[in-house]
Amino acid sequence: MTSRRILYIEPTRHDPVKQERLATYLRKYAAPGTELSVVGLEQGTAHLEYHAYAAASLPEILCKIQDAEQSGFDAAIIGCFYDPGLREAREVAVRMPVTAPAESALHLAALLGHRFSILVGRRKWIPAMEENVRRYGFADRLASFRPIGMGVLDFRRDPEETGRRLLSAARSAIEEDGAEVIILGCTMQLGFFQQLQESLGVPVIDVAVAALKHAEMLSEVRAWGWTPSKIGGYETPPEHELACWGLRNQAKE
Repeated sequence: MTSRRILYIEPTRHDPVKQERLATYLRKYAAPGTELSVVGLEQGTAHLEYHAYAAASLPEILCKIQDAEQSGFDAAIIGCFYDPGLREAREVAVRMPVTAPAESALHLAALLGHRFSILVGRRKWIPAMEENVRRYGFADRLASFRPIGMGVLDFRRDPEETGRRLLSAARSAIEEDGAEVIILGCTMQLGFFQQLQESLGVPVIDVAVAALKHAEMLSEVRAWGWTPSKIGGYETPPEHELACWGLRNQAKE
């Protein structure tokens, strides 16, 4: 049995209850041999609905990525559908693969249908997420974004209402926008995909699960030398500069 250690970084402030709930949920979908750890940030916000919040989380995310690689993790996930700091994390990780929910889910959706729609909480989220869709090369596969009028912190307060809104938005995306696959555009929309699939008859992607399965695959192919290339965009910054400018993980001191 292949053994792999994967770190899931919740890029919000440390919340033991939330992190344990997420870990318990994801472990149901982990492959045999996967050891999953879920951590939050010591200094962070409760959500990342604003660009300023995501920017504030970046230094600690980068430190956790460096620490994960030093500690022997085989892959890491930055657990927010904005994919905050993904390119930066791939710079500071030398050989450890790093992924995130949007990139993982978009690649998977493109394999499962011709066009997909993304269900988001608020209209506020769409510009940054649409920019990522274009960056990852899937603009021509995007059928629509469909907001359901809920913030990140609302999803778990009334799961029945959340499920109702997701189902209504997904039906509109399929019937009016031509979507063949539905992506749940927030990691806190966890636990709804199976129920929605049964009602809709199309693939519905839970983005946290998609990121986990992508990380498992990346950790496996790492054994063949398929690790992030360091001759271009993901070139690792010079060690002395990371140290000089306070960007090196303190564990290296």
